[in-house]
Amino acid sequence: MMSECPDPQRPLWQWSACETADAIARGEISAREAVAAAVERMRAINPKLNAVVDDLGDAALAEASRLDALQASGERLGPLHGVPITIKENIDQQGRATPNGVAAFKDIIAPADSPFVGNMKKAGAVVIGRTNTPEFSFRATTDNELHGRTFSPWNDWVSPGGSSGGASSAVMSGMGALAHGNDIGGSLRYPAAATGAATVKPGLGRIPAYNPSATAERGLLAQLMSVQGVIAREVADVRLAMRSAIAYDPHDPWMVAMPFDGPREEGPIRVAFTRNTYDFDLHPAVERALEAARDALADAGYHVEEVETPDVGEIAREATSCLFGEVKTLLGADIRKYGSQAVNAIFDDYFQIFPPYEGNDLLLGMARRSRYVRQWMLFQQQWPLVLSPFLPAPTYAWDRDAQGIEGVREVLGAGLYSYAMNFLGIPAGNIAANFHDGLPVGVQISGRRFREDMVLDACEAVERRVGIMAEKLFARG
Repeated sequence: MMSECPDPQRPLWQWSACETADAIARGEISAREAVAAAVERMRAINPKLNAVVDDLGDAALAEASRLDALQASGERLGPLHGVPITIKENIDQQGRATPNGVAAFKDIIAPADSPFVGNMKKAGAVVIGRTNTPEFSFRATTDNELHGRTFSPWNDWVSPGGSSGGASSAVMSGMGALAHGNDIGGSLRYPAAATGAATVKPGLGRIPAYNPSATAERGLLAQLMSVQGVIAREVADVRLAMRSAIAYDPHDPWMVAMPFDGPREEGPIRVAFTRNTYDFDLHPAVERALEAARDALADAGYHVEEVETPDVGEIAREATSCLFGEVKTLLGADIRKYGSQAVNAIFDDYFQIFPPYEGNDLLLGMARRSRYVRQWMLFQQQWPLVLSPFLPAPTYAWDRDAQGIEGVREVLGAGLYSYAMNFLGIPAGNIAANFHDGLPVGVQISGRRFREDMVLDACEAVERRVGIMAEKLFARG
């Protein structure tokens, strides 16, 4: 579907990916103009935010000129032709470093592109820079000794989220219309919730993942729980990028070649609505966001009913004990050797809050995963979508998880609806549904496997009611 004509008074760097791609395809602007605007914005604002840690602007301008020449010669255009994008610095991009936020890994140079980067380039997207991530991409905020702290575009004290905090800060401030991120326990959704961006954590097998620079395979839980995705300023852009991102790549053994758009549901789509935050208090601002999202969905024709889901608290406990058991076994030595004192202290708190399974307990916990997936899939036969909190509180300070065990519990421990969905392998979107104390407040909408399209439809219904948070950000100047 073609987007509406953008307001000519808005600078090009504020245009959505849909607007940009459509205007380039119609010959109204060139790819070089779109990319130049994003690069200029990046170089103007990034010194304040530190979201992009590898400036590829000059190469991006050359690539945009090449794309313009292809268009002029009558070449068929990709769906993202000329759209500026950023890539998180923990996946491979040929010739660039993949340090994963760790100073000791700064000289790991990618021999080839990861599948996500390749799919974006094939679709015509232009990479303008690589974004910051915390050490080992394992925090809900973004700071490291290699590149330093990434700031939120909203204010100086709040977190931009993590681990894709560089991505969220970049895209929400206009450094590219799209931002790559990934998610093993919330690393797409924490940044979206923190900054008011839109995203969907894809389900297992949806987007191919592989790093040519890797010297060993990841642990089985990491393979099952970690996914690649997109953060954008509005839902339509996530949808646009996802259609290209899901292109099949045989490097990923979990990849399933499925069309992005699934069959239409008969009758009103049923949405299970829950405000259950288990052992954590639900903040009034989050409750208002949930109610606003519920009302938006009901007005859009969804059948929304408040029901109890399978026990997310239990699923989350199993998820974290399994994942941190695997992390401790397979990555523990590297974290101790190469991680900073700060990140080692945070991991000590992780292991205390999320007691890692070991030995037979880890094997049995991983086996129990199938029972939880089965429970959820049976539940979703009746309730294809679930509207829930993402976090029980609206936001958190940029270094809250480094302030001791209570800070870790407040930021990561409370994220039950985050990592539970990774453990289950199902898609989960995050969209702002309230604006409280000068900051957006996100909610989560999860769906059936391979139905990211349904999740995004529901997120779009909320966005139409509540508005696009980037517009509030840009209005501040």
